[in-house]
Amino acid sequence: MDILRFITAGSVDDGKSTLIGRLLYDSKNILIDQLEALEKQSKNKNDNGIDLAILTDGLRAEREQGITIDVAYRYFSTPKRKFIIADAPGHIQYTRNMITGASNSQLIIILIDARQGVIEQTRRHSIIASLLKMKNVVVAINKMDLVDYSEEVFNTIKEQYNEVAEKLGLENIHYFPISAFYGDNIVDPSSKMDWYKGTTLLDFLENVEVNEDVNLENGRFQVQYVIRPQTEELHDYRGYAGQIISGVYKKGDKITILPQNIETTISKIETGGREVDEVFAQQPAVLHIEDDIDISRGDFLVKTNSLPKVENEVEAIVCWLDKKELNEGAKYFLQHKSKIVKAVIKEIEYRIDVNTLEKIPVQESIRLNEVVKVRIKTASPLVYDSFEENTSTGNAILVDETGNSTVGAVMIV
Repeated sequence: MDILRFITAGSVDDGKSTLIGRLLYDSKNILIDQLEALEKQSKNKNDNGIDLAILTDGLRAEREQGITIDVAYRYFSTPKRKFIIADAPGHIQYTRNMITGASNSQLIIILIDARQGVIEQTRRHSIIASLLKMKNVVVAINKMDLVDYSEEVFNTIKEQYNEVAEKLGLENIHYFPISAFYGDNIVDPSSKMDWYKGTTLLDFLENVEVNEDVNLENGRFQVQYVIRPQTEELHDYRGYAGQIISGVYKKGDKITILPQNIETTISKIETGGREVDEVFAQQPAVLHIEDDIDISRGDFLVKTNSLPKVENEVEAIVCWLDKKELNEGAKYFLQHKSKIVKAVIKEIEYRIDVNTLEKIPVQESIRLNEVVKVRIKTASPLVYDSFEENTSTGNAILVDETGNSTVGAVMIV
């Protein structure tokens, strides 16, 4: 059974937490003791006598204020698929949390209040979805019960969002008229919107294709661990363990070790404790090579016929996640998969307005939640593809040298 990771995003009070609570409740993924606790804590009760939003609001401040602050992760399953949900906060000051949750998601659900239509926060979250190259965007037009389940309202908002999606280059947009509070078109079809002929939201989530974005063309494998037992039984054993990031690897393939730029051949492939002839993207594997080459954690074994870039200087879009401001000349660790290198911000080229995508000259320090284009210089060569070509090898994080906290989300361009 496969897993779908998705994130919900929207403005404050658009009903994100209620939607997730409804998915869990109507799909019978809430335990009896959880229901009893919900009934005691509920303030804004629905027809079932519970407030579904507090299922995801885990922090005390969230429950007390009725808002979402941190990204809340919830897990549920149906007979068809398992789900990991990230509930992103709606407030502007928590935009960084939304970016964190979206970076690991295969699909985004953007909620829109049917009474408000497309607003600034809708555009902001859509821009972040476009920056992160989200493959599937679900637009859930919520609170249809408060506009008398109007088809005209639904179509108007659909037209508004189509303009946003076209400007941002978003594809695979799917629209659902819903009421999270009453459960219309979420798990069960609504009898109050007979004009809507589409599927329910859960039915869509169970069947949407999510493996089409797996890159099977460009062979990328980064070493996470060098296996060298040096025992009597396995005296000459040397394997390189990691995950196939993209592409297909076969026994006998010509590969290049990077950044050393040395060519060799795959002599053996193991996965799951047994020898196999080939492995695919997203599979864990142990690769063996014919030649004795000095290979360390963080090095890449790539297919010789499709080489990535190897450079000490890269251009990147950075979403700044730290309260401490970003300045030119600042030094950080850059973590690219399992490789960590020292890095310096050589130049901040411009800031991106997350409401308009306008490029704004930088005249002062970069603050929390701002998105900028920068040039980063690394102490040792970086093996990468652009984020647009291969999201897995085109992303990285900036880490504070002293506190080891993540301060920036990096998308290499």
